[in-house]
Amino acid sequence: MTLSRRLLLGTGAVLPFLRHPARAATTPGKLVFGLSAYPPSFSPWTNSGTAAATVRLAIHRGLLGYAPDGTIRGELAEKWEHADDGAWVFHLRDATFHNGAKVTAADVAWCIEQIAAEKSTAYYRAQMQAIEKVEVPDAKTIRITTKQPNAIFPLQVASFYLPIIAKDSLKEGPSGIGAGPFKLTGEERGVGLDLVAFDKYYRPGLPKVKSLRMTVYADENLRVAALQAGDVDLIEYVPWQAMPSIEKDDRLALQTTDGPFMYLTFNVRAKPFDDPRIRQAVAHAIKREDIVKAAFFGRGAPIEGLPIPQGTPFYDPALSKALAYDPAKAKALLDAAGQGGGFACKLLATAQYGMHKDTAAVVQQHLAAVGIQAELVLPDWSTRVTLGNRGQYEIAVMGSAADSNDPDGLAPFLDGSLTPSYNRSYGFDDKKIDELLAAGRAEFDPAKRREIYTELQKRCLEQVPMVGLCFRSQGYGMTKAVTGFTNMPGALTFYSGTTFETTSTG
Repeated sequence: MTLSRRLLLGTGAVLPFLRHPARAATTPGKLVFGLSAYPPSFSPWTNSGTAAATVRLAIHRGLLGYAPDGTIRGELAEKWEHADDGAWVFHLRDATFHNGAKVTAADVAWCIEQIAAEKSTAYYRAQMQAIEKVEVPDAKTIRITTKQPNAIFPLQVASFYLPIIAKDSLKEGPSGIGAGPFKLTGEERGVGLDLVAFDKYYRPGLPKVKSLRMTVYADENLRVAALQAGDVDLIEYVPWQAMPSIEKDDRLALQTTDGPFMYLTFNVRAKPFDDPRIRQAVAHAIKREDIVKAAFFGRGAPIEGLPIPQGTPFYDPALSKALAYDPAKAKALLDAAGQGGGFACKLLATAQYGMHKDTAAVVQQHLAAVGIQAELVLPDWSTRVTLGNRGQYEIAVMGSAADSNDPDGLAPFLDGSLTPSYNRSYGFDDKKIDELLAAGRAEFDPAKRREIYTELQKRCLEQVPMVGLCFRSQGYGMTKAVTGFTNMPGALTFYSGTTFETTSTG
């Protein structure tokens, strides 16, 4: 009898690599990081996936960023305030780019101009187009006035999609010249990247290591094997089936946080997914607990509404269950939409990440039970991103996290007025949703913001711009010699590369 990998793991069997003893290969002053994918792009302002964001956090910094505990902090801006006239004013610290030039307000103004440009492909292009004017009173001060009041502007400029690079430095390379803790010195496409500590980094004594090697292990099992063998000090995307073995290994440590989530997007320009009833039917057809068990080995929680975490003031228990598993309701909705006999479609995911592939398999099974025959399409990650951006799919499995722990962090998944992205349903644009997001962004009163986001949830449950599937536990694995690295909380887990600057290998 042939046993599948899933059956082996599910019955508690251990793959050979899980018994491989870790060796003491840590080199003081050098950090070796196991990256899950080679970045499709090094552009500083585009969305090319979390691996690209991790690299960006090593070589770039923005005006603001996040501390390890998730609180917002100054980066290139030492302090900031909201002026009486409504402008956001940022005061720059004494910082230096990797080419030796000083960071000035002119560099910041140029970056905003490039991001907001008409032909820009920047992920935050639409947000930066909401700026009315940028003023540079002096080299260390920049005043940014938005067209509408924007209570969450500091969160936007803290995003890793808005790093500040030296003016005109895109001529020097695709990533531009940054001011982060590390400089990129070498790359071997598909294999890895070499970085060295920047000796003029603005935080004295940082980074803690002299060099950072990022080695790509696209296969999740090989990534774990590399950690257990001592070939790397730290890995991202610890596969859920390997978490128990890392926890039990006294030479290794595991840091996990809930916050990232799995969900479905639609091409709403492709029939029948242009009909909200079909999208509702898909939502009611899926038993999320099965995804948590099959793809995440129980380390997660179902999402049956928008992915708003419990414990936040915006969480509504009733609305959180509105799209719960109900196959009878799914069939009734299909019938009402003229698809009672079912239909065939293609379901896009990727074979590169087991969580995507396994999630897609469960979704496929449950869709078939209500008459939707979904054929799996499983390219590599880079191809999957391209297909998503082009709208060359009907349904797609996605995994991501909100841009912040504020509800506005969900805007990239809901707001059709923003720059098109594979993260969002292709062609979806509901003006009411856009208006509610804008209203929440403009409101400074917390109670009024809660009311706005309740209305937003109700509208999203009607229009279904996305189908939430489950929160997942996101893990980093490391040797016990690694100190100073933090898996940042909730939606900010993908910002954890920020803490490479404080990471040491003993």
